[in-house]
Amino acid sequence: MSESLMRLNFLLLLLLSCVFPSSSFTFNDPVVGLVACGPHQIQAFTQFKNEFDTRACNHSDSSNGVWCDHSTGAVTKIRLRACLSGTLKPNSSLYQFRQLRSLDLSQNNFIPSSLPSEFGMFNKLEVLFLSKNGFLGQVPSSFSNLSMLSALVISDNELTGSLSTQVRNLCKLTFLDVSRNHFSGTLNPNSSLFKLHHLTYLDLGYNNFTASSLPYEFGNLNKLEVLDVSSNSFFGQVPPTISNLTQLTKLYLHTNGFTGSLPLVQNLTKLSNLDLRDNHFSGTIPSSLFTMPLLSYIDLSRNKLNGSIEVPNSSSPLRLESLYLGENQFEGNILEPISKLINLKELDLSFLKTSYPIDLRLFSSLKSLLLLDLSGIWISQPSLSLDSYIPSTLEALRLKQCNISDFPNILKTLQNLKYISLTKNKISGKIPEWLWSLPHLSSVFMSYNLLTGFQGSSEVLLNSSVQILVLESNSLEGAFPHLPLSINFFSAFNNSFRGDIPLSVCNRSSLDVLNLSYNNFTGPIPPCLSNFLILNLRKNNLEGSIPDKYAADAPLQALDVGYNRLTGKLPRSLLNCSGLQFLSVEYNEIEDTFPFSLKALSKLQILTLRSNKFYGSISPPNNGPLGFLELRILEIADNKFTGSLPSDFFVNWKASSLTMNEDLVSYQQPMDLHYKGLSMEQETVFASYATIDFSGNRLEGEIPESIGLLKALIALNLSNNAFTGHIPLSLANLVKLESLDLSSNQLSGTIPNGVGALSFLAYMNFSHNKLNGEIPQGTQITGQPKSSFEGNAGLCGFPLDERCFGTNAPPTHQPKEEEEDEEEEQVLNWKGVAIGYGLGVLLGLAIAQIIASYKPEWLICLMKCGNR
Repeated sequence: MSESLMRLNFLLLLLLSCVFPSSSFTFNDPVVGLVACGPHQIQAFTQFKNEFDTRACNHSDSSNGVWCDHSTGAVTKIRLRACLSGTLKPNSSLYQFRQLRSLDLSQNNFIPSSLPSEFGMFNKLEVLFLSKNGFLGQVPSSFSNLSMLSALVISDNELTGSLSTQVRNLCKLTFLDVSRNHFSGTLNPNSSLFKLHHLTYLDLGYNNFTASSLPYEFGNLNKLEVLDVSSNSFFGQVPPTISNLTQLTKLYLHTNGFTGSLPLVQNLTKLSNLDLRDNHFSGTIPSSLFTMPLLSYIDLSRNKLNGSIEVPNSSSPLRLESLYLGENQFEGNILEPISKLINLKELDLSFLKTSYPIDLRLFSSLKSLLLLDLSGIWISQPSLSLDSYIPSTLEALRLKQCNISDFPNILKTLQNLKYISLTKNKISGKIPEWLWSLPHLSSVFMSYNLLTGFQGSSEVLLNSSVQILVLESNSLEGAFPHLPLSINFFSAFNNSFRGDIPLSVCNRSSLDVLNLSYNNFTGPIPPCLSNFLILNLRKNNLEGSIPDKYAADAPLQALDVGYNRLTGKLPRSLLNCSGLQFLSVEYNEIEDTFPFSLKALSKLQILTLRSNKFYGSISPPNNGPLGFLELRILEIADNKFTGSLPSDFFVNWKASSLTMNEDLVSYQQPMDLHYKGLSMEQETVFASYATIDFSGNRLEGEIPESIGLLKALIALNLSNNAFTGHIPLSLANLVKLESLDLSSNQLSGTIPNGVGALSFLAYMNFSHNKLNGEIPQGTQITGQPKSSFEGNAGLCGFPLDERCFGTNAPPTHQPKEEEEDEEEEQVLNWKGVAIGYGLGVLLGLAIAQIIASYKPEWLICLMKCGNR
């Protein structure tokens, strides 16, 4: 036996004891030893394995492997999850296994490509799992050949098109999950989907199904136990036939545009989970909803429900454990009826409309309550005292925007408390010392108050169990506290701390995120801060140079030291930060050349060098493309860069969606927005954003025609340089451009007509160049002020006063189709990036935004995963 077959023999022997991962889809095939696998099958599997890089495989994971039929020797089951890297090719050895009945290739690192039509050859396949593989394009029609399929999971890919043809012959399907793709179109009542009468699980969530109400034919799928159509664009009333689905245990219709009364679910006696949030449902809640025998989770938040609530008296205990009613339009007393739901563990009444203050003692009957959200409600200040009898079981309490002025002493009694939010109140004075002695407290959010400091010594927090501490936008000053030994995330953005950054932060081994931006810290940056994942020291008065102390495989993902007094050069050791995504050193006194070496950082997406003393050429040494493949935002304005840009400078730029570190939930990065002629700092916003700003340098030569490849560019500023030549015709390809500034250069020729046709171009400035000819007319250009065209002696036409008579201006034209096709192949496919302006690293606020719609799974993560 060859060495490779011996290795496969060993691998198979390790995997023979595996069981099928889902009891819903177990097989009767006997699982036997390697002797059961035919030699040709072993050779084919070896070939298949060798088509990929398998270094990511966890060889101790006994659930991965190969199973063979003991009588025929044929491979009947393959499971290789999170194991393979490379391209799944149409001629892969995989397609030799024609006897396959179960195939699981989920969560592999396949190079993005379309789903091979060769999957249709597996006509004996009963289970096919292909989720989280990055597959593109439409599902091949050959999938309709898989008539034996009982389970198909192709979720979390980039698949498009419709579904009707592909599922036409899959009459045995019981489990279908196509969620988190880009499937679109309407669900036609005649769709083959509604002929899959054996379906028990159907997940269409998080796609692009649009402009259609739910067809009545959903009622035909009367064996469904789980139905999920969430996060699409369905509208209209939910059809009454939904009541035919009497086997349903979970119904998810959230985040659509449904209207009318709540759907009729009262006879769905097996229903346990009902999620209708983020729609436009109106009217009242039927009282029968609260007495359904198995219903334990209801989310009706963010709708237009009104009226009062009635909870019928019942001889048997009501089972409801989770009730989310936040952000509706209820009026009157709904608290007293809710107090009858004595089994509640989670209750969200946020932003309930009340004309009087709420007394927390109304919740004293809810003895099992773990989570309570009363954000946006006027709460009686006396009820925040020690004798309010709020359930001591409480683990998470959210009192955001409750007009609270005194620190709530009620927290003293909540010895099980893990999470507290008091954000956006009017609490003044010092944070009481007793808060930090709560034994389980792990997440504290107290931003946007009037807090001035901490009671007790600077070591008052030292032995606290707190892991996430967010104190942004207060008036904290005085001695900087010694952070808890358990701290993971700390943000004191926008306070009044002074002096040196305390070296005590160096001894917090679990601290990943540190945000001390918008304070008055002075002195140097401690070298130990090179060990953080996210570091924001923006807008202080720090001096010296950025420590060049980044060791190999440094974890840094985001560094912002903008708006300080830093000198010296960029740290060369930043090259060791392979995960770096965001780097901002703007508004300092750094004197260095352009950091071409950083193009080796494959994840770098935002680079801001604005307003320093950088000098020299920004043209690469090989005089070709810049080479930062993932950049979305490049800001180098107001430096001393010189030279010209090669014609292919912008070629081959590409980027994928900004990847957040899942362990840290989410974060947003700050940026000054020089946009539409203004320089702004704004509160946090999320936007699809891509920008280039080279203004205020000494760049010369022609603007590269390759700029037209960046088709997702929103803002382009090349003003205040010495660019010559004509305005590139390829600018007409920048169909998403909203701001264009080419002012104060030496550009000549005419303004291309195509620029005036850019429908999103709200701001443009061509002033102070050498342009001539007639200003193109169109909605976008005619709405510009005269100042956008002044300083060009040869320009005429509206909005200038100079009229054009008999002008011989050369005609403008659009790029040829051949050029457009070539550019299409190289287009910059910028997909969007979440950017916060002026608030620093805002993980805390990102978490707070998540909490605005938190659900039990969030709470479980918060409590069990270390509040990451």
